[in-house]
Amino acid sequence: MENSKIIIGYLIYLPIVILLTIYVSKRLFKNGRLFMIDIFKGKEDIALATNKLFEIGFYLINIGWALLILKISYYGHAMDYQTLIEILSEKIGGFSIYLGIMLFLNLLLFLRGRNKSRHNIKPTIKK
Repeated sequence: MENSKIIIGYLIYLPIVILLTIYVSKRLFKNGRLFMIDIFKGKEDIALATNKLFEIGFYLINIGWALLILKISYYGHAMDYQTLIEILSEKIGGFSIYLGIMLFLNLLLFLRGRNKSRHNIKPTIKK
């Protein structure tokens, strides 16, 4: 019976973290597109390609982390549904915090790239 509850936990956990990752990624890289175009000084093709590569990396890192922390371990008396919900809330809550940190790190990278791009503009000298 305990194994079936752990399987139920996996069936709840996986779709939630994958959908959460997709949602955050879509929002981040839809809006990050503007930063990339600015960073690459209007060269839309290279900006969009780079943005897409960042998006793929974001998926790989975050879904990889979600799978890495997938294991539900419980040692004690028989697992009941309350315990399963508490374990899932801890795992999904922890993953949400991690995903928020990743979101802000990516925003920081966008802003840093934008600032470097603006500082690399050579002033034109009028004759």
